[in-house]
Amino acid sequence: MNPLNLPTGTVCVLIGPPGCGKSTLATRWPDSWRVSLDTYRRWATDSETDQSATPVAVQIQDLLLDARLSRGLTTIIDSTNLRPHARAGLLARARYWQRPILAVLFDTPLATVEAQNAARDRTVPAHVVRELHQLLPTPDQLRGEGFTTVHLASELTAAGGTR
Repeated sequence: MNPLNLPTGTVCVLIGPPGCGKSTLATRWPDSWRVSLDTYRRWATDSETDQSATPVAVQIQDLLLDARLSRGLTTIIDSTNLRPHARAGLLARARYWQRPILAVLFDTPLATVEAQNAARDRTVPAHVVRELHQLLPTPDQLRGEGFTTVHLASELTAAGGTR
């Protein structure tokens, strides 16, 4: 299922703090479409939460992203993507491969994110969730960075596009 009807070759960047629902949305697309730093940290260290593995996880993500984009394959980036430099790298890759790129901004209220994080098998410390939630960009910021389309997760939910 393709909840946003993404054109072939599109890069869809999920943006939001831990526990906001990014991975839940990502499961709505074929597994082969998804690239995830958590997965690559787990492969490198047996732990999705070992932040020391993030540099190697980013290398793996970039390698797979280039492989997919060079073939015109639709790709979902399932990571927080809250820092501008991380988004800039993804935008640069999409431009290089001349692929459309859009964002799904998880505008989930902090209280909801905290509750969902607390219910997860692998919780992120509450102070980290709060700090990351404060980094949420606005849709206008994302458009200014170069995303041509920005969807709000709350609107997708209201329209039946997510669980």
